[in-house]
Amino acid sequence: QVQLVESGGGSVQAGGSLRLSCGASGRTLISSAVGWFRHVPGKEREFVAAMHWSGGSTYYADSVKGRFTISRDNAKNTVYLQMNSLKPEDTAVYYCAAKTFWGQVVPQNSYEYNYWGQGTQVTVSS
Repeated sequence: QVQLVESGGGSVQAGGSLRLSCGASGRTLISSAVGWFRHVPGKEREFVAAMHWSGGSTYYADSVKGRFTISRDNAKNTVYLQMNSLKPEDTAVYYCAAKTFWGQVVPQNSYEYNYWGQGTQVTVSS
């Protein structure tokens, strides 16, 4: 069992930056895919970024490519989402997710992940 706890959300003006953190406990994420998703009320949960904990390729939604960066710290068992050049349309609740995974292409659909954090609100004002 894995417990995920997000932090780092908040309010920022357009063009600003935030870094979200997702700390994992219960077991190491060494054999996991980890991802970030976001949700706006009335819309589907949207894929943002993902990677395998062991490294390798990172995956991004087109809407955040070039602005967001996913990374992880093995020693802290923590995954990050660095968000730069934020836009009002980035406003959402952001969730981190994980699943045991040894494949080649990291999952980008929310239904494929079985561990979720509680979410952290990001609000970008114009």
